[in-house]
Amino acid sequence: MARRDGITIEAVALAAADAEGDALALPVLAEEVRGAGAGRVKALDARLGGALLAAIRAERFQGKPGQDLVLPTLGRTPAGRLHLFGLGTRDALARAGASGHEPLRAGAGRAARAAAKAGARRLAVALPEGEGVDLAAAARAAAEGALLGAYDFVRYKTGDERPPGLSAVTVAVPAGRARAAEVKEALRLAGEIGRAVAWARDLVNLGPADCTPTLLADAARALAREAGLSCQVRGPKEIAALGMGMFLGVTRGSAEPPRLVTVSWVPKAAAARRRKPLVLVGKAITFDSGGLSLKPTESMVTMNTDMAGSAAVLGAMRVVAALRPALPVHAVLGACENMPGGRAYKPSDVLVAFDGQTVEITNTDAEGRLVLGDVIAWAAKTFEPDAMVDVATLTGACMVALGMTTAGLLGPDGPVADAVLAAARTAGEEVWRLPLVESLKEQLKSDRADMKNTGERWGGAIAAGHFLHAFAKETPWAHLDIAGPSHATKERGYVAKGGTGFGVRTLVELVRAWEARG
Repeated sequence: MARRDGITIEAVALAAADAEGDALALPVLAEEVRGAGAGRVKALDARLGGALLAAIRAERFQGKPGQDLVLPTLGRTPAGRLHLFGLGTRDALARAGASGHEPLRAGAGRAARAAAKAGARRLAVALPEGEGVDLAAAARAAAEGALLGAYDFVRYKTGDERPPGLSAVTVAVPAGRARAAEVKEALRLAGEIGRAVAWARDLVNLGPADCTPTLLADAARALAREAGLSCQVRGPKEIAALGMGMFLGVTRGSAEPPRLVTVSWVPKAAAARRRKPLVLVGKAITFDSGGLSLKPTESMVTMNTDMAGSAAVLGAMRVVAALRPALPVHAVLGACENMPGGRAYKPSDVLVAFDGQTVEITNTDAEGRLVLGDVIAWAAKTFEPDAMVDVATLTGACMVALGMTTAGLLGPDGPVADAVLAAARTAGEEVWRLPLVESLKEQLKSDRADMKNTGERWGGAIAAGHFLHAFAKETPWAHLDIAGPSHATKERGYVAKGGTGFGVRTLVELVRAWEARG
């Protein structure tokens, strides 16, 4: 049995029709709803006196991914409501491979949200049946989906009578097929991930007055204390002493002092400590006005979420602490605001980076790459990592290219980019590789300095990747641009409106895979 912020998670070995709860979420293959039904659909229909198949026909439910059908059981099963959700065809799931559990995760998320809104406290989620089903992986996907779908941000709500939310999720494993140890471990990991993503979402959803650089650093300290990690926070004088001129340039216009935060997991075993570390860097602009290159009002409304990259890496560190991998893992973030003011940095300024490179400022709204550049260069020199990944809400250009649900991955060819893509597939997060084409690097050439901080409008996400690569240098590195999927304007699957916690699950899978490399 595991818990996620008050939600109990457990597995029981029994038939889906016998699962108890206020609601039962049942994944359905397209083959199970054709004709007179098959398998569990046919068995449940018999219990409900033919009402299930009648509803399936009336609602034209075909078992496609994204389809749902909800109906009361009227006391004829131990669960009060039945929520069918489609998985698609058996062949399509088999071809999907590592991403084949995403329809299960998404369906469980929709079922959990619907159950919570209806006042349900206990949700049972059945697993798919049939040969070839990896029950541990399916159990993890179902539990993750339910936990993430049940998320609700209520901090700023007053006088709103909301349902109390789910208190228990039961995963119904087909009787006789459960491997108790594997399923138990899968649910433990699902609980840790659910907790971490919810924590990251809470952080992203805070208003900028409640998530200043100082308060973000305090949140990192609190996380480290709770999880048993180490944490170091540096202030303006220490940042200046390090020579982080780009970082300090961005923060000049704000009354809020900057913070350089490091959260670390270092294993106790001597052999593990000697392994070169994995470094995760998160963009932590707690509010981005655009600086003197001021954003329009409608673009500024969601700029409290510009620190979503830092929330993702810190959320991942919560899980790292529970996994206790046999290699050091460090999360680093440079937290500040980007504001206009009498002391704000200006277009045509030339800033000197941590590593001595000079950068001509052509747009103060391209601030994230400046802070990240200093942090990446410092982390590369300080930790000499085996691999480094930065996560950032970096460019609108990436949203133009890939939309609001897919992150862009940039970096040199090699094991780091390959590992991030594989981790995203396993985690069920949408990531697409963009080419770091050499020709677009020309956009950053400056007549006055070593480079400019922006290039042309076209290919902006790739140019930004080149800028960051200039500071990673020879360190094995990849950049994940989460500008689109970091924030959702509508509910989708297990994703609630607002901050999504995107990146946490991919980073967790990356750490697990990198540890296994030895």
